[in-house]
Amino acid sequence: MNIALLAHDNKKKLMENLCVAYRHILCGHELYATGTTGQLVEEAINVPVHKYLAGHLGGEQQMGAQIAHNDIDLVIFLRDPLHQKHYEPDINSVLRLCDVHNIPLASNLATAEALLQVLDSAKGSESGFTYSLNANADQGQGQGSV
Repeated sequence: MNIALLAHDNKKKLMENLCVAYRHILCGHELYATGTTGQLVEEAINVPVHKYLAGHLGGEQQMGAQIAHNDIDLVIFLRDPLHQKHYEPDINSVLRLCDVHNIPLASNLATAEALLQVLDSAKGSESGFTYSLNANADQGQGQGSV
């Protein structure tokens, strides 16, 4: 699976700690991150991370393009809703893309841990997550049928 990692400045240490705690799961997947977050994670867990530009330099848009092309399977975006700085990535574009493309998204530690645990327990199956519940529901949207 391709896992995207993003973190606001005040959450970068938390992301680093999360990745250390779940290294045994993350090392079996391709990791993608914005600049500084990717560097911190790579150094902390000694696993290669595909790094984009820093979020405020376009890294968030690079990540968004990969989400839009369904090249990302899971997003962990640890955000700081109380102290976001103007130059930090805006969560709304990532949220919207994940919703549109049905990509699992964790925006806090509890959800990130839950998704990683599910991913670990599903490692024997073809895909870590099942989207079948919404597959038929999404096909009928926008067709004007009653």
